[in-house]
Amino acid sequence: MSENNFDIQSPPCVLCGWTDNCPEKYGEKRTYVEYNLTLHNYCLLMSSGIWQRGEENEGVDGFLIEDIRKEVNRAARLMCNICRKKGASIGCVAPKCKRSYHFPCGLQKECVFQFMEDFRSYCWEHKPVQIFSDKESREPSQCTICLDLVEHLPLYSVLRSPCCKNTWFHRECLQYQALSAGIFFFRCAVCNNKDKFQKEMLRMGIHIPEKDASWELEDNAYQDLLQCYQHCDIRRCLCKNGRDYNKPDSKWEIKRCQSCGSRGTHLACSSIKSWEQNWECVECRSIFAKGKYSKRKKHSLAPSEKMDGTTCLLEEPSPKLPRQSPGSQRNCLLQSPKIICQNNLSPCSLLELPTSNRVAMSLSPLMSNRNCSLRKKHLRMQRKEASNILKELKQQINTKTTRLNINTENIWKSALKGFRQRNFRPTNTIEVKFTNCKNRVKTDSFTGSKHLFFHLLMLHIQNSSLFEGSSAKNLSVDPQALKENLYFEAGKMIAVSLVHGGPSPGFFSKILFDCLVYGPENVKPNLDDVADAGVAQTIKKIKYSESLSSLQSTVHDCYDFLAAAGCLRPITSLRDKDMLVNDLLIHHVIKRIISPLESFRQGLKTLGLLEKMEMHPDAFSSLFCHKPENLSAEALCDLFTIHSSTDVNKVGAADFWMGYLQDVENIRGMLPNCGAF
Repeated sequence: MSENNFDIQSPPCVLCGWTDNCPEKYGEKRTYVEYNLTLHNYCLLMSSGIWQRGEENEGVDGFLIEDIRKEVNRAARLMCNICRKKGASIGCVAPKCKRSYHFPCGLQKECVFQFMEDFRSYCWEHKPVQIFSDKESREPSQCTICLDLVEHLPLYSVLRSPCCKNTWFHRECLQYQALSAGIFFFRCAVCNNKDKFQKEMLRMGIHIPEKDASWELEDNAYQDLLQCYQHCDIRRCLCKNGRDYNKPDSKWEIKRCQSCGSRGTHLACSSIKSWEQNWECVECRSIFAKGKYSKRKKHSLAPSEKMDGTTCLLEEPSPKLPRQSPGSQRNCLLQSPKIICQNNLSPCSLLELPTSNRVAMSLSPLMSNRNCSLRKKHLRMQRKEASNILKELKQQINTKTTRLNINTENIWKSALKGFRQRNFRPTNTIEVKFTNCKNRVKTDSFTGSKHLFFHLLMLHIQNSSLFEGSSAKNLSVDPQALKENLYFEAGKMIAVSLVHGGPSPGFFSKILFDCLVYGPENVKPNLDDVADAGVAQTIKKIKYSESLSSLQSTVHDCYDFLAAAGCLRPITSLRDKDMLVNDLLIHHVIKRIISPLESFRQGLKTLGLLEKMEMHPDAFSSLFCHKPENLSAEALCDLFTIHSSTDVNKVGAADFWMGYLQDVENIRGMLPNCGAF
């Protein structure tokens, strides 16, 4: 039909009598002026007494005009079993069922219309249903299209995927997706199955139009994809020309995330030395961090594969190395020196195997010392990288000064007062003046005073009630500190100390650092992360229960503890202990400290430190989780390259230089109380 025959101001549909114009529900509504006909497309398709006897360009999409008039006359004699009005052109195809209804009435009554083959219709009693097993979970889950909750119930409004277990949809969401995607692109949103998915959805009454996807029909739909993302998304962009400034082959060239491509950074803003260096945005790092803590797999070498004439087991290196607590015993698989070096592990950290599992494998003292030396060297490289990043952050510091009056007898109280004063700005240059005469004499410059202040402050924070544990510490739960916002202040002080050139903390546990960098939801704790000895002992009793009766007895004895932690669960088999132990670890190590952790993270965001930690976790782990080593002859030698004039014996000069450094180190080691200062 020509466009002249289409009139937007149309009367009611001649089949259902409804004036509603809702293409998503009833199909396109069109008026043919020359035939005096107004029709909903779905009303015409589902009518029981009419077929397409013409070509596509004849009548209305192949339905002849005379056949449509006959169908209207036939329907005029039939009463709708729902609204009790005449014009019910659709009948249920179930045997012996004589119900008739209008298409809109059938939708309201939850009838099923199959838009395939001969366009069958089923009333509310005979409609096809999906089979639900009694064993399936009845807990609500997310609709994979709209992400709202959907009940796992045999309802008309709920549909389950035939190809993916535990994948549920709202019927309305599926219908809108089908109308948009069309027959060529409509498929399961989880597994991309097309044939099986479409067959089931057609059976359940989802209309899948035979057309191309709506986004394929839109003009210039992909125009935005032809443009490269050119914007710096780093929180503190260092470029004076703005975030959109891009100068190729310079430090202000914008590099996109290698994973998503939808985030960018200037090379200088992320301390990227060259274009070839990879970069990932914070969002992608968070996603990939989930795979970092996947369960380690063990592989056994074939009998023919031997190392140094000895058959042994090799364990895949885990990205997360559990800390060794004093006196703890665990079975540990020996690794070759090469693997130890690759994972930055010291042979000294591997525990001796029980006699039954011991492998005859020894490392020479020379090899052990070499591995330790390589590990220290790698740690120094990481610290050097972190130091360079901190130097870039230090560019924010201006020449305006803020003076802090510090009393070393109460370092925390005076530091807190100074950081909370109205004129304190983290970007100002900090000058420290000790108010007690003893320290005023010892520190004759503001630079020395500032470094000593930050050193004493880090020591106080390390030993404060904000943290728990022996050497590697985790956050504790101090209600009074939460109330006074002290966790935020501590994080802020650490950030200011690092950016202003103060000492690194060096006392964080690996689990705490990972929670800060990757997010607590992406971290899997283990028993060594529990600082409380009593709690650790309770969890060990559950973990090492050898029978169901002993496990149930232990759970009974620990009832109050489990109830307080919210970890009570029915124990029906010995395998339940693994889930119980996991619940307890997550509660005690992570969930219990969520509030302090979030407050502490907000403090670390000062001067953009946390963002850099998230971008360079390995580098900053060397500052937060490892104590700074004293300057040694080896470390100093690594910092410099020896150059000499042509008339000097290079070998002799190098030997003299190394001997001199070694002598200084030996003398320094003999001096009493020779510390970091």
